[in-house]
Amino acid sequence: MGAPLTKRNRIFIGILLAYALGVALLLWRLVGDIDPRYRESAEESLVETAHLMASWIESRSSEEGIAIDALRPVFRALYAREFKANIFGFEKTRVELRTTVVDRSGLVLFDSLARHEGEDHSAWRDVRLALAGEYGARTSADVDGDPHTSVMYVAAPIVVGNEIVGAVSVGKPVQSFGQFVEKARRRTLLVGATSVAAVLLLVLIVSVWLVRPFGLVSDLWRYVRTQRSLSLRRLGRRTVGALGAAFDEMRDALAGRNYVADYVQTLTHELKSPLSAIRGAAELLNDEPAMPEADRQRFLGNIQRETLRIQELVDRMMELAALESRRQIEHPEAVALRPLLEELAASAQPVAAARRIEVVVVLPGGEGDEGGAGEEAIVEGDALLLRRAIGNLLDNAIDFSPTGGRVTLQLAVNGQRGGSVDIIVRDQGPGIPDYADDKVFERFYSLARPHSQKKSTGLGLAFVKEIAELHRGRVSLRNAGDGVGAVAVLSLPMVAPG
Repeated sequence: MGAPLTKRNRIFIGILLAYALGVALLLWRLVGDIDPRYRESAEESLVETAHLMASWIESRSSEEGIAIDALRPVFRALYAREFKANIFGFEKTRVELRTTVVDRSGLVLFDSLARHEGEDHSAWRDVRLALAGEYGARTSADVDGDPHTSVMYVAAPIVVGNEIVGAVSVGKPVQSFGQFVEKARRRTLLVGATSVAAVLLLVLIVSVWLVRPFGLVSDLWRYVRTQRSLSLRRLGRRTVGALGAAFDEMRDALAGRNYVADYVQTLTHELKSPLSAIRGAAELLNDEPAMPEADRQRFLGNIQRETLRIQELVDRMMELAALESRRQIEHPEAVALRPLLEELAASAQPVAAARRIEVVVVLPGGEGDEGGAGEEAIVEGDALLLRRAIGNLLDNAIDFSPTGGRVTLQLAVNGQRGGSVDIIVRDQGPGIPDYADDKVFERFYSLARPHSQKKSTGLGLAFVKEIAELHRGRVSLRNAGDGVGAVAVLSLPMVAPG
């Protein structure tokens, strides 16, 4: 029977649970903080509107009375106004701002909705404080007991001759910005859930990839065959025990203890940067209550961008793991390299043209060709994988080329070396630094692109190396002999045409 989960595995699962709970707590705080932040932003806007209205009324009033006659046609025209405003995906078609004007005793002289004229509003907090020369604000529901009808009000005093003669109160239905609150909540929850799912999926992929070589399925199959009767309980315990043993052995497996330790360490390092960016943006959103909407959207964009970065890393890891598990190409086919190179060069033209980079294809028999003229370069393998490998080399060359530079994609047939063909990709970039010469094909290792100073996932060249070995070939990357740029060479065994 298998052993129970070891202490190491329990710690491992505990860390995953702690991470998930930590993200859940952070999301809970962020989601709960969204509504107050939007209310604060709306209230700040209402303060300015109230004082604007008060100044406008003061300019038309005198000690004899508050001028309100001009307000009626203005608000009638305002409410009748037709428009369509697309605000971050929400269409606004009517004005929801409301205004009331009261005299010094709190009696309503004007109501833009014509609902409360003649009523005494002196007890309302916003009016009472404004008439006393203080800042007044409140939130009240139009329908008692229905929070969905809540309206935010802010009042400002009307001053004539250094004396407060009344107050103007402006209101905004909470529901008018509630749709933005709900959208922000959904977006925050989606980003957080995607982050957790991406990390958990990445850990699962790594675990499955490392456990697979130990023959877990074969071991369970042999165990089932030795049993006289099938017991799901015994089988479950056996499965849990086998998984625990596999986790204990993975650092000592065929790949080597140090190799796996370095693999996990570099993977963890790659995850730190996007996770730190997500956490930093989330903390800023939480700690800055008065953050402008533009900045808030920018930080939410940062969270989404870093989540996509984690997702890209996961996707590339899945591809690389699937490729490394293959021992041979199941259904090899003859692949003509000449049309493949021409197709890849044409596909790369739009990206290269954006930086005025020229992509040149040199075929056998052409100018600068090192191989035999007129020979058809055909290899046996997987056309899709070869397209990916050569495409990765071409993308790298374009990324490292200077603006206005040139990338050469050359096909060279080497009959004198046992019938092989070289796909040569050369750029005019800065070349490979000495310290990176022996690391470029390592997983997760990446150099900053000269034009953007950004790094890739560091899995592209590792992917090319695995494809080359699967096709019984090899790949190399070195600095050009003339000191300008780098040269990548993918060598594959060639088959006779026809």
